[in-house]
Amino acid sequence: MTLFRDDVLKGKVALVTGGGTGIGAAIARELGQQGATVVIASRKAANIEPAAAGLTEELGREVKGFICDIRDRDAVSRLVADTLAAHGRIDILVNNGGGQFMAPAETITPRGWDAVIATNLTGTWNLTRAAYDAWMGEHGGRVVNITMLTERGFPGMVHSVAARSGVEAMTRTLAVEWAGRNVLVNAVQPGVIASSGLRNYPAGLMLARETQREIPLKRLGSCEEVAWLVAFLAGPAGAYITGQTLIMDGGRTLWGRTWPLPDPEPIPEVVLPTNSWEQDD
Repeated sequence: MTLFRDDVLKGKVALVTGGGTGIGAAIARELGQQGATVVIASRKAANIEPAAAGLTEELGREVKGFICDIRDRDAVSRLVADTLAAHGRIDILVNNGGGQFMAPAETITPRGWDAVIATNLTGTWNLTRAAYDAWMGEHGGRVVNITMLTERGFPGMVHSVAARSGVEAMTRTLAVEWAGRNVLVNAVQPGVIASSGLRNYPAGLMLARETQREIPLKRLGSCEEVAWLVAFLAGPAGAYITGQTLIMDGGRTLWGRTWPLPDPEPIPEVVLPTNSWEQDD
């Protein structure tokens, strides 16, 4: 299912980082279903190569996949150059690539802190600036940054919430600086999403099941729902929105235990999606 007309992004080129799995793959699929030419990138060949082949088969036209470590500015420059060489333009940039690990603040090493900041904050800046310099600064475009729930902090992920908050501040700043170049910059804050990424965390599925009870809608979000919001911001309907951070979390940031809400019986089962090119562990 797609939310928008299948040609609404025809003629546009979209570059999606972290596009091989989970939310990134759903975003790439949705933009492609709307007519965009899609390029996906990831640090891991094991993620990007099967995803590019799988999305190509699903969409009926080629989806190029490139390996890129967004922390490496030379690699980012090559990614942008390769995308322009292949398709001649970059109209939509989705900064979904990132990574973190759960740990109490006092156990995070300097190396661990630096790696998460470099990936989630500096990596986002590297690619945004490269796309702006090479294409968007002259021709305009849309940048959508995928962050995380930052409003109430994020115990267990101080490094990542600091980096993502920085991305949101960058989003607001660039939206003003680049408005005169018709570059629209927004961010999306997904809540707890039923994504394959949950498998990266010990006991992630168990924690997700428990988290449902703290969400007013009593369910996790889906990768497709995140993709629909990104597509809205990237398309014609988002033409007057810039500098915003949109929260999609089923109301989780609004609610605490002071206002009890009954759990449905049974509580919905958490089902993690698997793309056709992925092996379910």
